[in-house]
Amino acid sequence: MPTKIVYSTNATATGGGRDGKSRTHDGAVDVNLVVPKEMGGPGGDGVNPEQLFATGYAACFMGAMRFYANQKKVKVPDDATVNVEVGIGPREDMGFGLDVKIKVSLPGVDKDVAEDLIAGGHKVCPYSNAISGTLDVTPELV
Repeated sequence: MPTKIVYSTNATATGGGRDGKSRTHDGAVDVNLVVPKEMGGPGGDGVNPEQLFATGYAACFMGAMRFYANQKKVKVPDDATVNVEVGIGPREDMGFGLDVKIKVSLPGVDKDVAEDLIAGGHKVCPYSNAISGTLDVTPELV
């Protein structure tokens, strides 16, 4: 848990949840939600919670890795990328679960340094901390 909240936001979902709308209080994010065809929905224009989670996690992980690198006085290359894949499916017990994979590209960075940056970013990333103990995520250097 944070020792001090430095920023907070909120969003409201309406409609059917996965087939409704979601909007932040300030309107900066205002999306139509649609169930993917793979999950029995119509697909089409709109996003789903897994896409929003993957997008947020990728951005947050990149920022956390850059923060960690800055603390270590190491430069993350401008063409670095973080790809987060989020899958969803039924669990053995009731409900659904997520599967998350993180792939990081750090062109031109020595392998040992790159792996340290990835591990350090994973330790400080709020998304990684939020899912710690519930999902097994090991970021990978590609």
